[in-house]
Amino acid sequence: MQKGLISALRANTGVTDLVSTRIYDEPPQDVVFPYLRFNEISPVVFDTDTTEGALVEVSFEAHSRSASGRVEAVRIVEAVKNALHRQGASVTVDGFNLVDLLFEAISATRDKDGRGYTAVILFQAMLETA
Repeated sequence: MQKGLISALRANTGVTDLVSTRIYDEPPQDVVFPYLRFNEISPVVFDTDTTEGALVEVSFEAHSRSASGRVEAVRIVEAVKNALHRQGASVTVDGFNLVDLLFEAISATRDKDGRGYTAVILFQAMLETA
């Protein structure tokens, strides 16, 4: 699922106009800001009588250190929302059908070191076996 989500984000100009190709699982030591980081993926089994599947919580972090860091970080996660919310057809997940991909929440906070902002976006995905 992670591979499919990152591919969909890298194919979306609304996202890449803001972070270019800087979409990471783990950013490099000398990372250039702003960037987007895959945060968490938490599946919960969700089976029916006829289908095996899962509800999956997925989140991303947008990191900014510009003078308008909070605004920039929120713009990035808004672009992620536009790229992924109800856009399951644009995401390929090997061995599963992505039934739905829904935006749930956004939050933005100042980094502990006081040098930037991080915005987090949360989605819920419904998967069923192919």
